[in-house]
Amino acid sequence: MKRTFISGASKGIGFALARRLSDEGQNLLLQASSDEGIDRLKDQFGAKGHLFWKSDFTNPSSITNELEGLLRDFGTLDGFVHCVGIRSRRPLSLFQLEGMQAVMNANVVSFVETMRIITKRGYFNPGLSVIGISSISAHVGSPGVTAYAASKAALESSIRCLAAELFKKSIRVNGLVCGQVNTEAYHELMSSKESEADPVLQRQYMGLLEVDQIVDAICYLLGGSSSQMNGTMFPAHAGFLS
Repeated sequence: MKRTFISGASKGIGFALARRLSDEGQNLLLQASSDEGIDRLKDQFGAKGHLFWKSDFTNPSSITNELEGLLRDFGTLDGFVHCVGIRSRRPLSLFQLEGMQAVMNANVVSFVETMRIITKRGYFNPGLSVIGISSISAHVGSPGVTAYAASKAALESSIRCLAAELFKKSIRVNGLVCGQVNTEAYHELMSSKESEADPVLQRQYMGLLEVDQIVDAICYLLGGSSSQMNGTMFPAHAGFLS
């Protein structure tokens, strides 16, 4: 039975991925940052024997203190998908250092710290496949998203470096560059705007992506069919960056 760790598993892409992998019979370690998130995971997956972990990824030291103990109980990993992604939309005039640090911690620092731990001997199986969820924001500038875009660009750079460093351990690390996806976070974003139209979709000419399409891409990167892919930024942006 394969074992996969999903961070940010209580909603959006992470939740849909957990549902897919659980249905396929995998054993899952599912992380969420709140009691509400953990309750949702338990309601959906509690009868499946998965392991649930409440941890605040804006505080990477919580990963350091707890993850190794969890893995000793859970078993060696075959996959890790970093779905944590704090969005931030704030103009420079309203910049707050604490907010920037929280976004960077959750989106990239926690990813690197998790990688440091799970790639220790005894915590992973050869062939471990890791995917970090990135964004078109890492590639195209947009007003007000400096913190988020910077964090995703840093995530992509870390993926390339880790892929080159860890391949000798039979570990692959790839990224998924997502466009606008039909998630709860997307609807929250659109509800906060005065206009009903999403200008991103004018350039994302194949339309709004559905969550299951992103899950399909993740499953491909997790599986053996992508065994020669490493350090790549797999496109899932419906034409936005083409």
